[in-house]
Amino acid sequence: MPELGEIKAFLGEGTEFKGVLSFQGTVRIDGYLQGEVFGGDLLIVGEGGVVKGEIEVGTLIASGRIEGNIRAKKRVELLASSSVIGNITTPCLVVAEGGTFNGTCDMGGLKEAETMAIESGRRSGVEA
Repeated sequence: MPELGEIKAFLGEGTEFKGVLSFQGTVRIDGYLQGEVFGGDLLIVGEGGVVKGEIEVGTLIASGRIEGNIRAKKRVELLASSSVIGNITTPCLVVAEGGTFNGTCDMGGLKEAETMAIESGRRSGVEA
């Protein structure tokens, strides 16, 4: 299990965010996010969390619902209550009993340019 560290940002239950979220460190989503998420570190989607959009992070731990494609540089963990509809690109995928995943998975790794874009959190706004 990855090191959780200090949570830098938190989208609580009952809150909504639409747009682009770019971060470093650990971010937890327990509310609703529609858009894009870019970060070089850990994203946690809690049991009540819903993300509709593209995700590019270092590591993802999900127990909520995700509709969209996921690219994770290190690891994706889908816990028992998770539901993912979309494609996953990551070198390590763990799906716990009870978690659901409908899509395709590419475990061949990310290209170097994509990895660098994830690590920088896409702060420059330049697509890799």
